[in-house]
Amino acid sequence: MILFGILAASGGVSIVGFGYFAGGAAGGNVSTVDKFDYADDTRSTLGTGLSTASRRGGGASNQLVAGYVALGASPSATATVDKFAFPADTRTTLGTGLSSARSGPAGMANTGVAGYFAGGYTGSFVTTVDKFLFSNDSRTTLGTGVSTGSTESTGFENAGTAGYIAGLDTGDVDKFSFPADSRTTLATGLSSATSGGAGMSNSGVAGYFAGGGYTTVNKFAFPSDSRTTLATGLSSARTLLAGSSVSGVAGYAAGGSTGATKLATVDKFAFPSDTRSTLATGLSSDRDGLSGMTSAVS
Repeated sequence: MILFGILAASGGVSIVGFGYFAGGAAGGNVSTVDKFDYADDTRSTLGTGLSTASRRGGGASNQLVAGYVALGASPSATATVDKFAFPADTRTTLGTGLSSARSGPAGMANTGVAGYFAGGYTGSFVTTVDKFLFSNDSRTTLGTGVSTGSTESTGFENAGTAGYIAGLDTGDVDKFSFPADSRTTLATGLSSATSGGAGMSNSGVAGYFAGGGYTTVNKFAFPSDSRTTLATGLSSARTLLAGSSVSGVAGYAAGGSTGATKLATVDKFAFPSDTRSTLATGLSSDRDGLSGMTSAVS
């Protein structure tokens, strides 16, 4: 079980968690990694960013241990995967990257076990799901990939139970059950066919898909996978944004674009009420096509 607060001496609860938003396009591609301290939502920017300025990557997190970014396009598709070790945030680049160079993969994770990068574009859409064991960062490729070749899909997870890839350009949501990694496709997908949204997770409770060209936030209750739509969506309709979340506390949807306008906005959805606020301090630059990671106390 993953918990995301510790008892303070005063008897209150202090959040010990950090969200990271990496890369993206802000005019040109950037290597920037912004870090938000979820105790007070303040932002800093890492001294060491991605190994290559890139956009349309995917993020996966082994919480408290490391975050991973599959770089996406820089500007052409790449197989590179960067690893940021927590809490120092030091970066290395994995010796073995994705099984093929591609842009727009979706990331998800089974914390403590493995991270996954699903789908993407290599000149054509692919269904491939690559799996990286957290114990040694070795890569295998699942026998069963996503149900539809896609780019700009989004991942979220129910820790220890299943990972979800949503927004497969058709509005479908694929579910990969842990530890077998067997795939099913939910009977009820997104409320509209879209991609390019942000994934957020409140493990044990619900997963969220936000945006994708709309303000809509879809919520999938665990374990039934039934879908509702939040009464309050994003502060603006946007696509190519990224998500980070602290289970039991809040989910964050950052950046993205509305038409040709890129945004630095970070919206926060408090769990379990799902009420939305917008952080006073957003990203360090307006950008879209970024990737999200999370580190939090267990």
